[in-house]
Amino acid sequence: MIENNYFLENEDLIGHFETFIDWKETVESFEQNFRDKKEFDQSGKPELAMAPSSVEEAVEYYRSILESTGEIAGKEVATRAKEMDQEGLKYSEGKVEFPKAMVAAVDKIKEAGILPYSITRKHGGLGVPAAIQAMMMELIARADGSISIALGCINLGETIERFGSKEMIEEYVPKMATGELCGAMALTEPNYGSDLPNLQTKAIKQADGTWRITGTKRFITHGCGFANAPSVILTLARTGAPTSGARGLSFFLVKSQDVFIAGIEKKMGLHCSPTCEVVYENAPAVLIGEEGFGLVKYSMGMMNGARLSIAAQAMGIASAAYFEAKKYAEEREQFGKKIMNIPAVQKILDWMDREIVAMRCILQEASRSIDLYHWKAERMKEDGVDEREIKKDETVRKWEKVANLLTPLSKYYITETANKMAYDSLQIHGGAGYTYDYDVSRIFRDVRITNIYEGTTQLQVVAAIGGVVSGLTPKGHLRNYLDEEMDRFAVSEELKELRKILESSHERFTNIENSSDRDQVAFELVESAARVLMGLLIERGASKQIGDAKEKRFGISRAYNSDSLAILEANLIRIRNKAGLKTPVLT
Repeated sequence: MIENNYFLENEDLIGHFETFIDWKETVESFEQNFRDKKEFDQSGKPELAMAPSSVEEAVEYYRSILESTGEIAGKEVATRAKEMDQEGLKYSEGKVEFPKAMVAAVDKIKEAGILPYSITRKHGGLGVPAAIQAMMMELIARADGSISIALGCINLGETIERFGSKEMIEEYVPKMATGELCGAMALTEPNYGSDLPNLQTKAIKQADGTWRITGTKRFITHGCGFANAPSVILTLARTGAPTSGARGLSFFLVKSQDVFIAGIEKKMGLHCSPTCEVVYENAPAVLIGEEGFGLVKYSMGMMNGARLSIAAQAMGIASAAYFEAKKYAEEREQFGKKIMNIPAVQKILDWMDREIVAMRCILQEASRSIDLYHWKAERMKEDGVDEREIKKDETVRKWEKVANLLTPLSKYYITETANKMAYDSLQIHGGAGYTYDYDVSRIFRDVRITNIYEGTTQLQVVAAIGGVVSGLTPKGHLRNYLDEEMDRFAVSEELKELRKILESSHERFTNIENSSDRDQVAFELVESAARVLMGLLIERGASKQIGDAKEKRFGISRAYNSDSLAILEANLIRIRNKAGLKTPVLT
């Protein structure tokens, strides 16, 4: 792996931090009138000591975190990744042993103070917005996918902060912030993968008011904990009748000491990320929130965050694929010249370069949408505002709708493109890439799961299609968003044309009467919407730059939109065909 500060060497990531992100907008939404700083001034609580008092202080604080993360990722995690992958995990009699190199890498992250990135300051976390969390996950995942997942599990303390009781939060979250406890999401069962409304693990309320759970969960990442840190397993279980569907499910906290780890999966990639089978035999459990809302409220809330986290993980692995391919192409000689000067290779590298730009744009815009509603909603909840009133707030309503669309779009697009990027990176490496001598073989194996777990690409399309269809109606949220963002700068004729094609595709799609026929071209409409959005975001970023950087980004924008024109035209033809309309013959 390339050894360097992964933040400071990344020109596009620096561009987002320094130029593209409106920090005034984000910081004011996240810090909510700098409440943590004001509380620190009154109480002197040490956990709030780093709370900023201005936008400028916040940005400097965020930069210091990213520089530290980039340093640790590129010089401590990346250097251990190959050793970790080759050693892998060991399982024996319910216990999982982690490679020493992995434990050492996570210890370095702890020592740097960057472990609890999604936990709030008042419980020992860094207290940073989603935009910074996504960048941190990307930086770590570029170095190693397994460690990025481990950190994500530890940061599940954020879910307990959102939905747990005061006593539960105080007991568990500070320990997760220090790494004394890990976290795990236990949703999937052996016969029920994405079909969560029909899962059968049972939770029975005892005479004394406590709960006990019996059943089996499969594919549970870090259900065993991490190293010496046991897990708190956030478990979805049935409290209603076997046929009660989603409304019969509730959400529980279970300690990993109270379950049995029956085994770990032997996987093609992510060799240091334990995927466990967890057996509950009358295991004690604590109810989180209200009974009956386990799936529709708590698990879905947790999964939305996890999906954006996986998009950021795939973003990091894609970056690794690109930088490793670029480095190899710059060094490898064939036919008397560096292979990067061979047109066929340069074409691949150019495609990877612009796709990296597009992927990061939609990841950061999804993060922005979360930052502009989530924190306001959480602060209102802390102030005792009724949940129904929070949902009526105009800012919360607007940006929550945008976030609910951009989250599945990001997860689908980034993970699919990351897989293609790893494929092309290995192709540039040639036969050498097929060996374990080069890191690209691990990158190729690790990235494959990203468009499968936390909801396959097909499920992300199902999650996104409603938002695209309703969002492009005359008063829809996607239409309003596109109008507002396209009014910020002088958009290109290519982007205007792309939007026209999207509008046509939307019109044709809504005219398809048969629901099965609509389902068969839902991907085409979602893909078209995603590419229009990313074309817009790339141009918006270019409009904020100056000089050579501006011209370079507009060049990327033109190339990306050119690709999109071909893709959207093809998608429109497929949608027209399903609508029973004749496609004009090109002459």
